[in-house]
Amino acid sequence: MSVFVVDASIVVKWFVPEVHSEAAQRLLTLPHVYFAPDLLFAETANTIWKKIRRGELKLEEGQRLVRDISRIAVEGVSCRALAEDAHMLANATGRTVYDALYLALAVRLDTRLITADDRLERALSSVPALAGHLQLVHMFGV
Repeated sequence: MSVFVVDASIVVKWFVPEVHSEAAQRLLTLPHVYFAPDLLFAETANTIWKKIRRGELKLEEGQRLVRDISRIAVEGVSCRALAEDAHMLANATGRTVYDALYLALAVRLDTRLITADDRLERALSSVPALAGHLQLVHMFGV
């Protein structure tokens, strides 16, 4: 069984049809264990809030999604435990501490962060020490 870190871009795609949702949902058919900083739950709730504001989801749908996401089989890791490493990575890469929390967890677990965030992948693909810890969901298994 493999261990991976997933970010909010992946978890939202597990519940809401978007570009690369099928690729994200394929992850659920494989025997993997998923981890994420506990920030994941605030980020996914915020993404759903934005979708409600833009009229892409009804309020009731959004509330159900937030509840369902809070129950998913992703092991949350305290941001407090990752903050120092994330701050160091953010300063070294120019990425936000929020992005760096996921990356710090992937480095700590010696695994890959699976993301749909093309900009994050492009920004870090030129950093050899980190590139192996990041993979775009639509390239997973390729």
